[in-house]
Amino acid sequence: MRHVLSILVENEPGVLSRVVGLFSGRGFNIESLNVGPTLENGVSHITICTSGEEQIIEQIMKQLHKLITVIKVVDLTHLQAVEREIVLMKVGAEDSKRAEVLRIADIFRCKVVDVSPDELTLEITGDQGKIKAVVALLQRFGVKEFIRAGTVAMRRSMQLAD
Repeated sequence: MRHVLSILVENEPGVLSRVVGLFSGRGFNIESLNVGPTLENGVSHITICTSGEEQIIEQIMKQLHKLITVIKVVDLTHLQAVEREIVLMKVGAEDSKRAEVLRIADIFRCKVVDVSPDELTLEITGDQGKIKAVVALLQRFGVKEFIRAGTVAMRRSMQLAD
């Protein structure tokens, strides 16, 4: 099962390696990892996407709580949350196909961030489903380069009953 963990940590040297070490020590792969500062000075936010059994994820979360530099750990898997990823994708867009590439980009609200005579570089932001759909539609034009940043996620303010 896919899990998205949201972790607040004190921004100190070695914190990331200790957090990641808990996953590798149990043989778990991290599918995506995103780290960035928060508005609070000296505090960073880590978002980790991984797959695994509930019991193992619970063990990892308990171990994370024991780390002195960890402030808060939340498994967003069963909570209502907003998830986003960003992709930069360079797509073949010769004159005859440029209009179609731009139409697809417009439908999915992608931004054109660079243009050359035979390529367009698009910025795609959204959840995994949107990213997958856009990539699938644009593959036939030839993807020249593809960079995908890890998931960032935040718990929704209002948790509605399912």
